Amino acid sequence: MNRDDSSVNRRRVVLLGIGHTNAHIVKQWATDPIPNCDLVCISNHPTATYSGMLPGTLGWQFDDNEMRIDLASLAADSGAEFVIADTIGLDLSSGDTGSGDLGSGDLGSGKLSFSDREPIAFDALSIGVGSVPGGWQQHAESPLLVPVKPMQTFLQRLDDRLAQCMDKTKPHKVAIVGGGVASVEIGFCLLQQCQKRKLDHDFSIEIFTSGKSIAQGMAPRSIRRLQRLLTSRGIKIVTGYRVTEVDDDGVMTDDGIHHAADAVIWATGAAAPPVLSKLGLQTDDRGFIATNQALQSLSDPRIFAVGDSGTMIESPSPKAGVYAVRQCPILWHNLRAFLSDGTLREFVPQDDFLKILNTGDGKAFLQYGWFTAHARWCWELKTWIDRRFIQEYQVPRQEPSL
Repeated sequence: MNRDDSSVNRRRVVLLGIGHTNAHIVKQWATDPIPNCDLVCISNHPTATYSGMLPGTLGWQFDDNEMRIDLASLAADSGAEFVIADTIGLDLSSGDTGSGDLGSGDLGSGKLSFSDREPIAFDALSIGVGSVPGGWQQHAESPLLVPVKPMQTFLQRLDDRLAQCMDKTKPHKVAIVGGGVASVEIGFCLLQQCQKRKLDHDFSIEIFTSGKSIAQGMAPRSIRRLQRLLTSRGIKIVTGYRVTEVDDDGVMTDDGIHHAADAVIWATGAAAPPVLSKLGLQTDDRGFIATNQALQSLSDPRIFAVGDSGTMIESPSPKAGVYAVRQCPILWHNLRAFLSDGTLREFVPQDDFLKILNTGDGKAFLQYGWFTAHARWCWELKTWIDRRFIQEYQVPRQEPSL
């Protein structure tokens, strides 16, 4: 996608990955596009999946399409170009980045390379490809393994795996590897699906975490309540041991004990997706793109990294969707400022935020500061927040005219 003479004076913003933060840019572009600038959206999937509604969809509380954003429709509604492609590299040689001026939008264009199409040039690039669960690749050969990423295909892959278990006469066992809040919600909501399918007596669920407890990062009081809730529903918790092997019959923990399982959901903490290692940009010690407080790559001021994809080196924050959402107005301002030689704003992550976990029983567990609650109203609040968020980005698909 090279520029012809008629567009030589126009510039191009490219979004690599359409997660929470980049999706906001597409939405803003519909009503307030950056002057003399084109927008190109790149994804390796035709839809984006909202993580906040994934557990509820697993628990049959929502239809699958309620948690999805049709990216082609979102881009078309904003006058943007949408490209489905796999990125294999980044060429920065066409621009001079040695000036040290992080506010200049006049550095020339870089290029993204792909495995199956021509390169795409950009004047500004925002990378928001998210993260993947750490460590699953070394177990990829096991037929039991179902990583939670990519989320777009997780529910179908899990359904396929569980369908293969149905031929067995013995009770079925599901192991969830990872003890974060995502694993807790998956455990609750998978049990809810089993109950709705009248299969809860045929399935048992077990959560494995190398940490001292599940849901680390939440308040101790909240952790205790969540552990009691899980235990009361028959969901077992194995703490303090790391899963070292996934074979054809289950998982092995580092104490040498083998645990039988028919399906293994891998939902460990965030790791950098492989595409980030192909870009040649400076990263933190975990492989995420190193940025300054304005969300700009430390390697090149034309490049921004948002959500899980980036780490602000001076003030890193946890890899959580709430930070990606809070970065939306900062990225929008900074893209415009960068391309007009304006002043960039810094992102200051908040110390605490509202946490609401779907407990799969028509209720949710809420924590905000010292306050906790487990009630129906918490689930209704979560559902209101989630639906309000995703409906901003759901655009009816444009059918081609005859």
